[in-house]
Amino acid sequence: MTEKSQAPASAALHAYETLTPDRVLDALASVGLLGDGRLMALSSYENRVYQVHLESPVGEAELAGDVVVAKFYRPDRWSDAQIIEEHAFAAELMAAEIPVVGPLVLEGATLHHFGGFSFSVSPSRGGRRPELDNLEVLEWIGRFLARIHTVGSAKPFVHRPALNLQTFGFAPRDVLLGGGPGAHGYIPLDMESRWRKAFDEAMLVAQTVFESVGDVRTLRLHGDCHPGNILWTPEGLPLAGPHFVDLDDARSGPAVQDLWMLVSGDRAQSTRQLGALVDGYEEFREFDRRELALIEPLRTLRLVHYSAWLAQRWHDPIFPINFPWFGSSDYWKGQVDMLEEQTEAMQEAPLVA
Repeated sequence: MTEKSQAPASAALHAYETLTPDRVLDALASVGLLGDGRLMALSSYENRVYQVHLESPVGEAELAGDVVVAKFYRPDRWSDAQIIEEHAFAAELMAAEIPVVGPLVLEGATLHHFGGFSFSVSPSRGGRRPELDNLEVLEWIGRFLARIHTVGSAKPFVHRPALNLQTFGFAPRDVLLGGGPGAHGYIPLDMESRWRKAFDEAMLVAQTVFESVGDVRTLRLHGDCHPGNILWTPEGLPLAGPHFVDLDDARSGPAVQDLWMLVSGDRAQSTRQLGALVDGYEEFREFDRRELALIEPLRTLRLVHYSAWLAQRWHDPIFPINFPWFGSSDYWKGQVDMLEEQTEAMQEAPLVA
């Protein structure tokens, strides 16, 4: 076995290039879980996540049968305090009997360290993406989102950041314009002035909308509640219904942040979907409908934040391989077009529920 204090082998390599299957299994062994050699990488760009078969259930891992999911956190993204705060939030939700998949407590802790990495181990849960065209499914999800927010409103995050114009708008802008490999950041010279103009106009409108809505309550959120982070088990099977996974982006913000990514299509379809979500939500918790005006500003912020997310991870070898178009003039022309479309969308009447 490798020593717990062992650091990644070469400073010239990206940290994840040193995360070999043997190191993954050694990390699990360090918390008493013995893998049988079957290990499968799961889809994740932000972290490295593996489904691991165990030789036999060990201790508290009996909760997961003989298969667990090990998550190795991206180095230097979250502090230990921020990760532990996420784990504590998941534990609160599970204690309230909300179907959230949180980390197991192993050797008295949920966060562990091995070979220069921080990692956690969770039960393995199956399921498929929810059918968001089914209004009953959306109402079901809405009820659980309300229960998540009831727990989330009980106290604030101390260490994890908030979602606002600064963290998802202006800070990402600074990364894109000044943090790239060249003097002009990550945006090609032929698109930089156009993108900057589109960004400035979009943010001016977004700020106006936020100010017009006024103060809304912020609370602890899932933060990244898109359909891929909800596993659905059909009725008639054990644990039927939605299971919420991946609280890695949990942060503080308005409640509507956890609803809008589940809504898509034209205005009529989006209105029906949103109505079903809110109908379910309001069976357990009042929804402040002023927040509906924030949907398009939040969509705009996510657009900018996504580009900065790619930029900040460009040194990770899997990013150039999987996102080869990033940095091209065509990509940034598309970003300009979307920002201009969002500027118009933010000035339209908000969706109703």
